[in-house]
Amino acid sequence: MTVLVANVLTTNRSVERVLDLVRAQKPDIFLAVETDGWWQAKLDGLSPDYPYRVQRPLDNLYGMSLFSRLELRDPQVLYLVEDKVPSIHAGVVLPNGHLLSLHCLHPAPPSPTENETSVERDGELLLVAKTLDPQAQSVVLVGDLNDVPWSQTIKLLQKLGGLLDPRVGRGFFSSFHADFPLLRWPLDQVFCTSDFTLVSFERLGHVGSDHFPIQACLQHTPRAQALQREPMANDKDLLRAQTKIESSGADEQALGPKSGPL
Repeated sequence: MTVLVANVLTTNRSVERVLDLVRAQKPDIFLAVETDGWWQAKLDGLSPDYPYRVQRPLDNLYGMSLFSRLELRDPQVLYLVEDKVPSIHAGVVLPNGHLLSLHCLHPAPPSPTENETSVERDGELLLVAKTLDPQAQSVVLVGDLNDVPWSQTIKLLQKLGGLLDPRVGRGFFSSFHADFPLLRWPLDQVFCTSDFTLVSFERLGHVGSDHFPIQACLQHTPRAQALQREPMANDKDLLRAQTKIESSGADEQALGPKSGPL
């Protein structure tokens, strides 16, 4: 399964560069974030190749559009922490019939024009991770997470959800800021459970946005679980995560308890 993630930048008008990229790469799943009504109308040109779509365009920099060649089961658009910041959650049927749980996130970062602290971002990330059970379900979590993979929150997310970072040992793949080579951070990310192996991970070309798109090709390989150690949370981690979730005011009932694929 190939997943392409692109923060297109709402004010960017180089839509043909994005469309050309998607048509050239032919990902199974394409997630665009920062989509508004204008972007959604242009991206609808991809619809013939992507029969399964979940679209929530917004004019506040937090719109999301999910395109999939693979069947989506029970897709949901949820507002887990802030009523202006959606996330997309769906089951995805792989070509071999296996069902995985896909989570697409773009939490608001701490900034003078957004949130004063990282409380809301951390709460959303950790709430999703808290609901995951890698022993009961296959998971892929993707998006512009507005956080770097070595942060305490991302490490805690991995422990809670049993998620692996396929970049480890392969590079940073810094995706932001696309226009400043000396000031770049890996904010756009893909995580997965240990029953996946990595075929490829790439940072793709400039599409006029302040982010580079990233693309990961994952292969469902159940036997890999015996070879790859999943991060695990201890009691201290669980308490720290719950404190952050409660501080953010997150809707803890939105995703339900740990269960199988959505």
